[in-house]
Amino acid sequence: MRTRILIIDDDHKLNMLLETFLAGFNMEVDSATRPSVGLRLLRDRQPDLVILDLMLPEMDGFAVCREIRRLSRVPIIMLTARGELADRIVGLELGADDYLAKPFEPRELVARIQSVLRRCRQTSAPDSIAAGRVHIDRMTHTAFLDNKAVELSTNEYDLLALLASQPGRVFSRDDILQELRGMDCDAFNRTVDITISRLRQKLSDDPRYPRLIKTVWGAGYSFMGGGGTQGATDE
Repeated sequence: MRTRILIIDDDHKLNMLLETFLAGFNMEVDSATRPSVGLRLLRDRQPDLVILDLMLPEMDGFAVCREIRRLSRVPIIMLTARGELADRIVGLELGADDYLAKPFEPRELVARIQSVLRRCRQTSAPDSIAAGRVHIDRMTHTAFLDNKAVELSTNEYDLLALLASQPGRVFSRDDILQELRGMDCDAFNRTVDITISRLRQKLSDDPRYPRLIKTVWGAGYSFMGGGGTQGATDE
């Protein structure tokens, strides 16, 4: 699933540049140069995060932030050509989640987006996940298989928690790398495959007849929840 971003900024050229850049990080971008259009897109498109400029026509970014907060709890990153501390404080008090001064490096914006989204997901995440034979205690970062604790590395635990949080959903390698590490992914990156292999060993999950983690060829991995054995899906 692509992350949906809404940009409200009167700099049309910047919006176009960011649309192209963010698309490379699996983000789908809508943009508006006027707040009235942006607020309509907010209702229609229901983005995962809003990038909001402070200096806008029709109404300033503070007023737009206040209106967004009246309508939604969507995360907001505010942009400004002014770097005054007072502006940052007011924006945060109105409900913005982060602040970035112009000019900025696009890669820093990506890092901020990923950081804000991770914080919001962690805040809203349940304290535990129960999925078939697997139980995950988020408070202690402990995973259990058939009520027995399984010793996992941080990467293994994070990956299992991600997959088990949405049983049946297929996560691509890009999805997993961006969700868990916020890092660039290329076609030769084997980090996910290696971690999956180690995780399966610790969960005693035979890749030829998986009961927990299924490989979906050409797509990625999904969590089965410990149901019945299915046909071979791995190498």
